[in-house]
Parts: sequence; C-alpha cells; structure tokens
Amino acid sequence: MAALTSETCAAVERSIRRRVPPLLTDLYQFTMAYAYWRAGRHNEPAVFELFFRSNPFGGGFSLFTGLQDCLLFLRNFQFTDEDVEYLRSVLPPGSDPAFFSYLRELDSSGVTVRSVPEGAVVFARVPLMEVSGPLAVVQLLETSLLCLVNYASLVCSNAARFRLAAGWRRSLVEMGLRRAQGPDGGLSASRYSYMGGFDMTSNVLAGYLFGIPVAGTMAHSYVTSFSCLEEVWPQSLVPADGGSGGSDPVDLLSLSRDWLGRVCELLGAEPGAAHEGELAAFLSYAIAFPRNFLPVIDSYSVASSGLVNFCAVALSLCDLHYQPLGVRLDSGDLCRQSLEVRRVFRACGDGFSVPAFHSLIIVGTNGITEQSIQELSKKENEIDAVGVGTHLVTCSQQPSLGCVYKLVEVRGSPKMKMTEDPEKSTVPGKKAVYRLLDAQGQPFLDLLCLSEEPAPLVGVALRCLPLGGERDVVTVTASRVTRLRQEVFSQGQITHPLRTAAEVRESVQSSLKALPPRHKRLKDPDMYTVAVSEKLHAVLKEVRRSGSKLNDKIPVDRGDRTAQNDVGLNHV
Repeated sequence: MAALTSETCAAVERSIRRRVPPLLTDLYQFTMAYAYWRAGRHNEPAVFELFFRSNPFGGGFSLFTGLQDCLLFLRNFQFTDEDVEYLRSVLPPGSDPAFFSYLRELDSSGVTVRSVPEGAVVFARVPLMEVSGPLAVVQLLETSLLCLVNYASLVCSNAARFRLAAGWRRSLVEMGLRRAQGPDGGLSASRYSYMGGFDMTSNVLAGYLFGIPVAGTMAHSYVTSFSCLEEVWPQSLVPADGGSGGSDPVDLLSLSRDWLGRVCELLGAEPGAAHEGELAAFLSYAIAFPRNFLPVIDSYSVASSGLVNFCAVALSLCDLHYQPLGVRLDSGDLCRQSLEVRRVFRACGDGFSVPAFHSLIIVGTNGITEQSIQELSKKENEIDAVGVGTHLVTCSQQPSLGCVYKLVEVRGSPKMKMTEDPEKSTVPGKKAVYRLLDAQGQPFLDLLCLSEEPAPLVGVALRCLPLGGERDVVTVTASRVTRLRQEVFSQGQITHPLRTAAEVRESVQSSLKALPPRHKRLKDPDMYTVAVSEKLHAVLKEVRRSGSKLNDKIPVDRGDRTAQNDVGLNHV
C-alpha cells in the first residue's frame, strides 16, 4: 500500500499545527523550564519515558496510536513572537527577559525519539516512547505528547474490542461525531476507530484527511419531513444502463404504488397501514440516489409501514436495473426485527423472482455497546452491519488511558519516582525493550533491559523478574526476539516513514492476530508478562537504597544474580 501522499501529509500537518501549537500544554511546564534555565541546567541531557500503568477496559492489552501526530508536532515545535509575548504576561513578574529570548529560539533539533511502531499491541508498564534531549525542551513536550497519545490509544483499543466482540462477519461503522467530546475528539475518534478495526465512518472530514471510507444515507428527519406523495418531485427515473426502457424516464411513483399493492398481497399486509409520507421520502431519495438506496425504516412502524414501503421502492428500482442496498433499523429489538426483515426479503425475492433481494443488507444502530455486540453474536439475527456511536467515541467504560511521562535519566544518572503510592513508582534508567516470542510466533513476554545490555539470545535461557506480579525470578527461552522500539525522530527530522490510516489498521490486525487468545478475552483475560532484566533490577534496587542522594551514575554490580523479589517490585 502506498505511503502518505504529499498532499495528504501536508493537510494533516496543517491540522496538527492548528490544533497542537506549543502553547497547548500546562503552565507548570514553563515554570519548570524557567527554573532549569535559571539554574543553568536547561541543556543537561535527559531521558523521559511515556507509558501507561494498567490495561484499559479491564482487558489484557492496549494498542499504541497517535505516533504520527507526535512526530508532526515535534517537527513543527517552535514558539512564535505572539506565543512568547503571551508567556511573558503569565509567568511571574520579574522573570528574566533573556528567558523569553531563549524560548523564541527553541526548537526540537536536539530531541531524539525512539518508539514502539504505531498500531502495535502494547501492555502496561512498557515504555512506548523514549524522548531524549535537552532537559528543558523534553520537559516542555510532556503534556502535548500525552494529549496526542492518550485518547488516540484509548479509542483505538476500544474499537479493537468492539471488533473482537463482533467478529469479522459484520461490518462496523463509526458514527459518533455528534456525540464526541468536541470537534477534535470526533475527528480523532473516527481516525483511530478505523485503525482499531472499524470499516467506515460517517465523518466526512476524517474521510478527506485520512482516506477512511465514508458511509451514510438518511436520518428520521428526512423521512418525517414528507407528508404525501404529491411532495415527490421529480417522480420519474431513467433506467440504469442496459435497462429495457432505454433512456426514457419511467414514472417511479406509479411503479412503486403498483409494487406496494403486490407486496402487501404477498405478505398479507394492509396497504392502508403504510405511511404515505414515508413512501414519499423513500421515493424521493431513491430518485436522487438510485444506486445508494438504504433508508431507515423505523420512523413509524417497521412491520406495517417501513418494510413494505421499502420493498415497493426497492422492487421498482430493480425493475429499472438498479441494485438497492438494504435497510437500517434504529430502535426496538434489533435481532427479532432483523429476522422478520430477512424473511420478507426472501419472500419477495422468491415470490417475485428478484435475486437482488437475497443480497440486501440489514444495518443495526441503536445505542450499541460492547456488551450488546457480544449479545448480538450469541443471538439468532440477520444483521450484516452495525453502526456504533456514543459508547465507542466516548469510551464510556473508561474515560482515560492514563498515560504518564516520567523522567528516568539526567546526565547519564538514573532517576526514579518513589512516591507515597508504590503503584506510581517508576523504573529508572535508559532502557531497551524486547518482545520475546515462542515457537508458534506468539509473544509471551516483554523485557525491559538497560540500554547497554546485549539483546536476549534466541534459544538461550534468560533470567528476569516480572513486574506487577507475585513471582520471583523466572527463566524463559525465546524462539524469536524483536526489539520493540526504533528511532523515529532525530535532529528535528522524522526518520521513519509516515503511514496511512489503512496501513496502521493492517498493523493493528496483524499484531492482534499474533497475540494468544487468552490475552484477548474481553472478560477476565490472562495478564501478559512484562519483566525487567536482572541488571535493570539491580539498578532499581540501588536507586531505592540511595534515594535522593544520587550524584553520578549508579555503580551497578554486574554480577548481581539475586533471586529476591524486593519489597515494592510488585508495584513497579
């Protein structure tokens, strides 16, 4: 699949510059940067890590997205004169004017980012991004990077759970723009839901910016705006190419009236129960979009009105050699109604010898949740596609992923947050991250090592200490080892190719496919193991012992082979 076109990339980058300027951050980032600058520490080499502490939605995994926007943000990171003047007005009086000159010249040329690939399956406590560079600069990046990753990864993970619940037999349509938390939330939800496994979006701007297939036909307001057949204009339609009528228009209104009587006779329905305004709406729409006829049929009554009116208009379209698409159900018992709708489609297809009626689709929409998708998969129904809005884009089960951005090294010296809450402790030091796979190619452990440690060897037993569990040292042997993070940004430039939403979507599905089913269960999944090497564990112990009295890089006993599970390791 082709990479991003220059036009698309430029449009996305303009969107990032507009939505995520350097001022989109917390004030304390500037107060800290000022204090670093006053102390002469602003250029000290520092390393931060971005990670989350627990998997979302009570699940066994998350998906990492938002990287492309982070890279575009970094490439454009620079303060304008207006930015600096505003900061001058909000920082405490007496701030040294030279600091604002320093800010005006600041950029990301000294920043290096190593990251997990966008679209990868990831787990709690694994550092997804490593951001290194001058201390004041990488501090200033914190809030913006978290903002770009937190929701993107959360909604993508939510979408993947909906896809797991639905399976691949049904299409999934994201349609939550009107329920999203603002325009940016709506745009991000469409983009990352597609990456997470949805097939289409109703969001036109998302389709334009990210190449996502868009879908949509009509709302109840269109149906209820019609009262009678006299409102249908024009009333005729030219047959499709190859139609028996040639290029002469056919009176679709009269044809549909005739079909309505025949459908009601076939089904034993009462023609007078069909709502005339609804039939007028269907006719008007079918004349406007004869190749895209998929109306909502529950504005009045599905059984006595919407279904028979649809069949009458759809059969008329078939007479003119058009292929109607299907119907949308938006209320009531979707499973039960879909069975009745399919029965009627088959009756009409067989009774009138119209094969096209056997391929009509049924779309279900109505406050769909992850749980209702699961129930849908268990009950008998004929729903081909599901539209999901509120519970997808708002992530109603969990409103935030809780990504954090923590300092782990300054001037080559490991740093650690110990805190009053052991669960918020961090793992110090600059690291390498490896994923260990078994003989079937399935991942079974992510390993955090010191950056200078050699990579784990295939087929060689390895001792490590799991995080967040009750186990002591464990010994594992990998059939394959992959380095999770790669350099993606350096010297002010993006160093890894940007990818389209469709390419990231493929990566998501490939990554999920490799993950064992026990970690993908939507309820009570097995927790994936994340562990630290013995050498990294030794640094962790030494930093704990030394507390805040570190001066230079901690001397580590490289022969330390302790098997003790230190107090606090369960929470780190």
